[in-house]
Amino acid sequence: MKKILSLALALFCFTTLTFAQAKKDEKKEVKKETAAKKEPAKEQHLKKDGTPDMRYKENKEAAKKVTPSGPTKKDGTPDMRYKQNKEAAKKKS
Repeated sequence: MKKILSLALALFCFTTLTFAQAKKDEKKEVKKETAAKKEPAKEQHLKKDGTPDMRYKENKEAAKKVTPSGPTKKDGTPDMRYKQNKEAAKKKS
């Protein structure tokens, strides 16, 4: 009985070790691929949905450079109640 239990324990340990090693290799490959993908993103910071990430200084400055074609609000942003500003927003998208 002891031989059967020790054999089962050894088999269990062997199988768990082989699976654990395979997962570590896969993670290393994934990390290398993601590192290669992140390098071009240093030029322009984007969110997952593709819009600019406004946490970064260069994206905030780029947003300020946009001049509206129609009337603006007190804070300088385009007033979307006017047709000129709506059309300009559609052209940018």
